[in-house]
Amino acid sequence: MKRVVITDWGFPSLEPENDVFRGRGIDLQAHQCKTEDDVVRVVGDADVVMAQWAPVRAKAIGAMKRCRGIVRYGIGLDNIDLEAARKRGIAVRNVPDYCLDEVADHTIGLMLALQRQIMTVAERVKRGTWSITPPLNLPPLRASKLGLVGFGRIARLVAQRAAAFGMSILAFDPGVAQRDILDARVQPVSFDDLLTSSDIISLHCPLNDATRHLIGRSALARMKSQALVVNTSRGGLVDLDALVVTLRDGRIAGAGLDVFETEPLPPNHAFLSLPNALATSHIAWFSTASIGQLQRRAALQALNLLQ
Repeated sequence: MKRVVITDWGFPSLEPENDVFRGRGIDLQAHQCKTEDDVVRVVGDADVVMAQWAPVRAKAIGAMKRCRGIVRYGIGLDNIDLEAARKRGIAVRNVPDYCLDEVADHTIGLMLALQRQIMTVAERVKRGTWSITPPLNLPPLRASKLGLVGFGRIARLVAQRAAAFGMSILAFDPGVAQRDILDARVQPVSFDDLLTSSDIISLHCPLNDATRHLIGRSALARMKSQALVVNTSRGGLVDLDALVVTLRDGRIAGAGLDVFETEPLPPNHAFLSLPNALATSHIAWFSTASIGQLQRRAALQALNLLQ
């Protein structure tokens, strides 16, 4: 009997996985691993490992005696040691085609909330302050430039939505041909030009050694004073300490983040006390449709590896 081990999961149930594996001679074992040592203890006899957030690093991969593949519940692969898996000949799969519209919609939602200062003004009204002008002096969306860092599937959906507001759209992605960016009616630019020209900067790139803290002190210093930063990609793309200082000093106008380098974000974190900062709890991926899609497509990836 083949064995599929789920290292960790945060879904209402595992019924979608059971539906895929039922009647196929597969023993499904589910755990809630938090550390790599937890993962080491459960993956030894797995034919396929499925992981959501648990760290599947070199030590855990070294403990796998017969594993054919690792499936990540999600798009990003930064909690899996890809090089260690490659050396062991273990295939790694993700689910790249779910929640694309959800993340694009959430990106636009954060952008609008920041640019129209919705949360800031709503809180001010609750405190009894009624003013027909908001705190920040920002240009209208139709006169704003949106800079997309990364130009994959989600970024392209964001570009389509932003175009409906009349925004000018810039993109930096060294992995995408300039012709493909131009064909999407988006202007390809260098990273530095994107930082200095954009009114809103939205992150849509993977997290790796080259992109960790891509938005740090140096990048923040090159942005416009009216710039807004949105991140629905990976928390590690942003140096949160540098961002807090920049926001507190008023050197950029605001930031809306759905993802953080350390999650959950501590309730007393300085970012949450800033009036020009907006945080959501890693929910950009979610809808009543996307959660089932993620589970079923991940299970089908595991089944494909077994076959």
